[in-house]
Amino acid sequence: MSTRQEALRGFRDGFPIALGYFAVAFSLGIIAKKAGLSASLGFVSSFFTRASAGEYGVYTLVAASATYVEIVAMSLVTNLRYLLMSAALSQKIAPGVSFAKRILMACCITDEVFGISIGHEGYTPPSYTYSAALISTLFWASGCAIGITAGNILPDNVVTALSISLYGMFIAIIIPPSKKDRNILYAVLISAALSGLCTITPIINSWSSGTRTIVLTVFISCLAAWIRPIKEGTNGEA
Repeated sequence: MSTRQEALRGFRDGFPIALGYFAVAFSLGIIAKKAGLSASLGFVSSFFTRASAGEYGVYTLVAASATYVEIVAMSLVTNLRYLLMSAALSQKIAPGVSFAKRILMACCITDEVFGISIGHEGYTPPSYTYSAALISTLFWASGCAIGITAGNILPDNVVTALSISLYGMFIAIIIPPSKKDRNILYAVLISAALSGLCTITPIINSWSSGTRTIVLTVFISCLAAWIRPIKEGTNGEA
């Protein structure tokens, strides 16, 4: 296929992703509004971030007046998976593609864009990933901005109700894999238990919520990797 055809194909494959992104980003916009972000700032931050968990963590920390160190640490921890995705996608890029184009493809990665890019038959053309990322990113950023705008217009009780929808998204993310893998289920249950325990434990409960979240995320991830490591050649089954 020509570059133009691949770009059009990327737009086509990215459009369903964009529709889903808009709905989720709208809920993120409600959270961003509660953190004090303007619609324009929400659009820019979402355009360059495109990570639901990462943005939610950042907006929550901003609302809690967290330090810059906590915000940067949270972003790194929640988005580390993109390093692995970038490494995997690099194996699908033709040898002649320039370094600059490879870097730009890595910047385009989200979970869903990675999924369709890695599933592309043969080598994945940069134009395909670029166009899929562009259409989905525009919807994502617009959804966040519109969510912030709606949050400024709607009554406070409606905004509070809409903010719950994002928690529903996170539940939808963890429930399916928890049903398939008991190790994930155990990690989720331990995370919930330790998170509650930390709120009543002396000294630890004086930490900011952002610091507690970062420490728990790193601790539980390392503990799970040490106790139940994923064995090579098992397709992710330990």
